[in-house]
Amino acid sequence: MVTEQRQAENSRGGKFLRRPLKAVKWVARTFVAVFAIWMGLAATYSFVNPPTNIHEIYEFFRLGGIQREWVEFEDVPPHVHRTLVAAEDANFCLHWGFDPEAIRKSIAQGGNVGVSTISQQTAAATLLWPSESRSLRLPITLATFGVEAFWSKRRILEVYMNMAEFGEGVFGIQAAAQEYFGLDAANLDMDHASRLAAVLIDPRNLDANDLSPGQARRTAVIADGALTIALDGRATCFET
Repeated sequence: MVTEQRQAENSRGGKFLRRPLKAVKWVARTFVAVFAIWMGLAATYSFVNPPTNIHEIYEFFRLGGIQREWVEFEDVPPHVHRTLVAAEDANFCLHWGFDPEAIRKSIAQGGNVGVSTISQQTAAATLLWPSESRSLRLPITLATFGVEAFWSKRRILEVYMNMAEFGEGVFGIQAAAQEYFGLDAANLDMDHASRLAAVLIDPRNLDANDLSPGQARRTAVIADGALTIALDGRATCFET
């Protein structure tokens, strides 16, 4: 009788143990499947232009439409590429998706350590959702590894400049050039390019045609930075 009771208790205990183990296995399998999908998309997007992303779809329904038109890397002047890099990730050519120096500076200043490089922003935009949320840091980190593994720096910058948000419902350098200046991206001069790069920090609240004194100063800094990275070699990875 006692033996039967113990066997029954052990059986019930086994069931309770198996349930969390099944849950762990399910989570692990889901993670592996999602990671495999990310890597597959990352490999595909290394040569196929991403058609859209979750954020653009959300904005399309929220606003009733968005502006976006893909433009090839070689159809945009080099100084435009440099201003984007100077504004968002001056060490773009020196790291593999994560900028240790920027992270150290952020920590030292007591800031948020989720410093976004162009690679991180591009990975989030194409494979996830552009966000600084702590809950997305691990997924964005994994997606960034995929982007850096499969894409050249030139490809990363090409996708970034076509998916970056330059204003409410305005995505990509071509749509931004047309919206703000009535020009094609191919005809942007350094001032235009620096103005557009300056709004990337807060695209929903900044206007490339109506910059505050602080943003005007930032525009000048970006232009100087674009020249600097051209001279010191930090633009080499996407210009050769």
